[in-house]
Amino acid sequence: MRYGLKEILDIGEQGGFAVPAFNVYNLETVLGVMQAAEETGAPVIFQMYSRLFDSEIARFVSPIIMEAMDSMKTPAAFHLDHGAGIPEVLRAFRYGATGVMIDASKETLDKNIAVTREVVKMASEMGVTVEGELGEVGKASEGVSTDYTKVEDAARFVEETGACALAVAVGTAHGHYKQAPVLALQRIAELHQGQKAHLVLHGGSGVPDDQIQAAVKAGIRKINFGTDVCCSLLDGIRAVDPSVLALDLFMKEPTNRVKEFAVSKIKLLGADK
Repeated sequence: MRYGLKEILDIGEQGGFAVPAFNVYNLETVLGVMQAAEETGAPVIFQMYSRLFDSEIARFVSPIIMEAMDSMKTPAAFHLDHGAGIPEVLRAFRYGATGVMIDASKETLDKNIAVTREVVKMASEMGVTVEGELGEVGKASEGVSTDYTKVEDAARFVEETGACALAVAVGTAHGHYKQAPVLALQRIAELHQGQKAHLVLHGGSGVPDDQIQAAVKAGIRKINFGTDVCCSLLDGIRAVDPSVLALDLFMKEPTNRVKEFAVSKIKLLGADK
């Protein structure tokens, strides 16, 4: 069932859990996430990185996502992740996304607000809701910043932009961590209470399970998983007997590895309630 970003995150808020957002790249990753949702009865978000909307990949993978959502009995959304600018947002609209993220977090607060507000205005005409980012979530290879998102800035950002979801800097980063992160749980709780948007945790791959569960309890309602989706697929590929040449048969195990990974995160986030 197709759901908008706000609609699906509202379910998480009502149930006190986080909705998992899995970055997908091809048929197998989409199928793995879809099968996990079907097995657990959980709502899920299929999302693709901004750079895929700058190539033909999003154009061809988007119909697969749409077909998957239409065949599912559980709520599912299709989301642009880390939208780099207006061109990527427009392509996401064209390809059927039910939510978009605009990431202007490297800009000043005022510029970030202005850019995000413009995207929210455009998206509202399409019936699509928007995720913004406040407080840059960088690369794990460069270390994890302790410059956390400020509650007063978040309240202003959400009030002035109308974004329904807010990615915040609370101790995570993208990619594989050199050392397991320690999340700013008190700040998450303060942000959850201090503004109206649903909180998003980027860089979920590699965060210890107890930290994830504590973050959900503190108010995180969407958690992104990208790197570990790739790793699960690649691990599955490496495990297949190389004498199997038929690609449909060869890719069964990699698809199953993605499904198993997605099921484990769905259960960790409490989305299988």
